Amino acid sequence: MKLLLVGNPNVGKSTIFTKLTGVSVVTSNYPGTTVTFTRGYMTYKGEKHEVIDVPGIYRLDPDCEAERVAVKMLGTGDVIINIVDATNLERNLNLTLQLLELGKPMVIALNVWDDARHKGISIDIEKLSKLLRTPVVATNGITGEGLKELQRLSVVACPPQWPEYSQEQRWRIIGQIISEVQNLKNRRRTFVETLQDISTHPVLGIPFAVAILYAAFQIIVNCGERLIGSTELLFDKYYAPLIYSLSDLLGNNTFLHSLLIGEIGGFPIDFEAAMGVMTSGVFLVFGLVLPYITLFYLVFGFLEDLGYLPRMAVIFDRLMHKVGLHGFSIIPMVLACGCNVPGLLAIRNLETRRERFITAVITCITVPCMAQTAMIFRAVGMRGPIYLGIIIATLFTVGVSLGTVMNRLVDGSTPSLLMEIPPYRLPNLSTQLKKLRMRITCFLKEAVPYVLGGVLLINYLDITGKIAALGRLFAPVITGIFGLPEGAVSALVIGVLRKDAAVAMLEPLGLSNAQMVTAITVLILYFPCVATFTVLMKELGSIDTLKAVAVMAITTLFAGGSLRLLLEQVKDVHWIVIAEILIVIGLIGYGTRKRKETRSGDYFGDFDALDT
Repeated sequence: MKLLLVGNPNVGKSTIFTKLTGVSVVTSNYPGTTVTFTRGYMTYKGEKHEVIDVPGIYRLDPDCEAERVAVKMLGTGDVIINIVDATNLERNLNLTLQLLELGKPMVIALNVWDDARHKGISIDIEKLSKLLRTPVVATNGITGEGLKELQRLSVVACPPQWPEYSQEQRWRIIGQIISEVQNLKNRRRTFVETLQDISTHPVLGIPFAVAILYAAFQIIVNCGERLIGSTELLFDKYYAPLIYSLSDLLGNNTFLHSLLIGEIGGFPIDFEAAMGVMTSGVFLVFGLVLPYITLFYLVFGFLEDLGYLPRMAVIFDRLMHKVGLHGFSIIPMVLACGCNVPGLLAIRNLETRRERFITAVITCITVPCMAQTAMIFRAVGMRGPIYLGIIIATLFTVGVSLGTVMNRLVDGSTPSLLMEIPPYRLPNLSTQLKKLRMRITCFLKEAVPYVLGGVLLINYLDITGKIAALGRLFAPVITGIFGLPEGAVSALVIGVLRKDAAVAMLEPLGLSNAQMVTAITVLILYFPCVATFTVLMKELGSIDTLKAVAVMAITTLFAGGSLRLLLEQVKDVHWIVIAEILIVIGLIGYGTRKRKETRSGDYFGDFDALDT
């Protein structure tokens, strides 16, 4: 039997899904789309039933890809389990009545029952079940309350006897149901509700978001460094002996040894510098990327289940619309600050191809990973904070400029941010760990083969001399347009493998302040590392990836060349930062004007305004 969990976004479907299925779950793309859904299995009285977490929808007349996929999936299930937010019963019943009209066996789970009680909302469940002519059970996905009864009812569910109504008739029926089953009590406003209001306030919400992100990054950076230190010790103790044995087996001077092992030297092995698939490739994935990804998924999974990420999307929505995106595009960019790989994996949650393309390009070009950022601070910070300011201001200017241009040139439309913001809820630890395991498994299955394959390809090109030939080919550009010495060519080539290592290779070249700022800016802009590029290819496809690479090349030539001229001509470099800030303000103002001309009244941060 196939059970479909169906409901509005942010009603707790994923939490109930995790409780019903445990950890044996699979995340898949719906055929022909980038929309993901999760499937698992529930065992009840010795019988195994498939459970599918359907993408969240508000109605059965879809207007986006995720909703179209959800509607198609409804035709494949045996039983519908409709998850309803008990704190927003009136709003949720619109979808419930549409589902009842399908005539499929159905059970209604009245979720977040504890929140409803805390808010002074009482609901007569027996009367609601009688009026809807289908079983209703009160549930709490975090504590597991009511889930046993939900299991029992779902495997014996019968088709409801419910006629079809027009939309106007549905809302009239919903009003009658609410008046009969729901009662509200007066209560005092809680501290948590005050925090909820602050986190979506147009003014206070921005510093609140900055504080949350700062705290999250402090946790990720500090814990990430310790995790990477631990993984290095584990590699030295357990993995290095295997590499030495394999090295002896292959012979030091063979092509296969260079391809798989690289140059390992003595003890301990410098896995990052070895440049072999079995050394640098494996260490890149499991020693460097995986610790950061694990921490990112853990921290942002907590913020997701807490209910903060939708609020962050609302706060940044107005700014992101200036560059053709909506607020949720900020989440991949934030993830990319730790590692570009999870950032690009997150773009699949965006609704349209246009959003995914613009977000991916801006992320790859302007967002350095945490390892690279640390090296940049070390290399440039000692030269004075103004030079760090120039790099940051340049990246921000390039990002806003690119978004403004692509907003006009990339076909398609950007949907408004129309979403329901859930209340703050304290996440359940076991649920968090299960979701973490699911996401890490997904990363290992989907990203690791592409990353290792990319390292293998780059390593082959390096061994056969093709990368050196490319370096010689582009040397006139690097020395002529960017004004860098020939020694910087090798650093930029190595940047395809490891950008943080490339920054380290720039330090011994004796570059001037202007050259170092130009070199690092070009290094960030020109091309993503091989791990990011392979994931980019998987998420966007070959054609869009080639377009993205073309955008990167043009942007790098223009931005790098312009920055070099400015640094050489402007004596007081503070004016460069001021000029770039003015450019950003002007572009944002231009985006606001264009948006007012073409769009109006399409922003909704919260559905509460629709309750009337």
